[in-house]
Amino acid sequence: MRYTTLLSILTLTSILFACGKSESDQKPITKGEIIPVRVIELKQASFSAPITASGTFSTKDETILSFKVGGIISKLFVQEGDAVKTGQVLATLDLTEIQAGLNQSKLAYEKALRDHERGGRLYRDSVATLEQFQNSKTALDIAEQQLKTAEFNLSYSQIRATQNGFVLRKFVNAGQQVSSGASVLQINGASQGIWVLQATVNDQNWSTISIGDPAVILSPELDSIPGQVIRKSQSADPLTGSYWVEVAPENTKKLSLASGMFGKVVVKPTLQKAGWNIPYESLLDAEGSSGYVFVTDENQLAKKIKVELGRIAENSVQVLGGLENHSKLITSGSAYLTDGSKIQIKD
Repeated sequence: MRYTTLLSILTLTSILFACGKSESDQKPITKGEIIPVRVIELKQASFSAPITASGTFSTKDETILSFKVGGIISKLFVQEGDAVKTGQVLATLDLTEIQAGLNQSKLAYEKALRDHERGGRLYRDSVATLEQFQNSKTALDIAEQQLKTAEFNLSYSQIRATQNGFVLRKFVNAGQQVSSGASVLQINGASQGIWVLQATVNDQNWSTISIGDPAVILSPELDSIPGQVIRKSQSADPLTGSYWVEVAPENTKKLSLASGMFGKVVVKPTLQKAGWNIPYESLLDAEGSSGYVFVTDENQLAKKIKVELGRIAENSVQVLGGLENHSKLITSGSAYLTDGSKIQIKD
């Protein structure tokens, strides 16, 4: 038993010594030494990479409804989530004050009408002057316009649905006093099935995407929904600095969507970009949209340059800029190189 254990220890020691000797035998690369590398020819091509983005669904016809005049809310006939139809009464104001204003306007108009008729008779009898008659006509016209304004305000003392859809938000309750133009209800046209996905993209992707580009909306209910880019922002968001694009799905009848629901989209730009596809292993110190590679133009020295990156795939990287006027890219041996290292190209 002791003999077997001792033999095992000696065998393990021999293996470790052999491994250590093998590693120590590797000759380190010293400064100024010629380093063997592999290279490929750089050939510029055109490509278009899919762009993945996320955003929220909306009908783009969401409307904030309010009263034309201020007052106290008498009734609210809907709650958040209720379906509404065009022309349906959704809320009304207490009409006491508004109706009183309309009655005053009617009385003022009737008095102005009587004064004008009496002024006409006096003018024809040469009792009143032409100026007095014209002034009575002006007073009548003003009273008539005031009456129309009061009638208009009365008609807008209630809120009606402007389209078929749903109530998204309710900002007030019955008995609450609101000012003219204050938000009361928010509705949309969701029942019409016109939905879009507004997705956020960075400036580089924004410049690549064009209106009309095909897209695929990723839905948790279906595998994918074909769509198309229909609109893109023309300025950056002042808070985030990002841009947006709107994608309209071809068919949303089978989907159950709500305003603000999260979604993802893959846009396939038709705009082709010039660049280079390089092996992933040739890229060094990548950070954000930039990185470094080694190139050689005379097959003798390595040169380290900064490049602008596009899409990074599993085995390759798209380079959008930085490789102009260079003929060969070093693909192996980069770990031992510094800028200006002497190289030898291997077959």
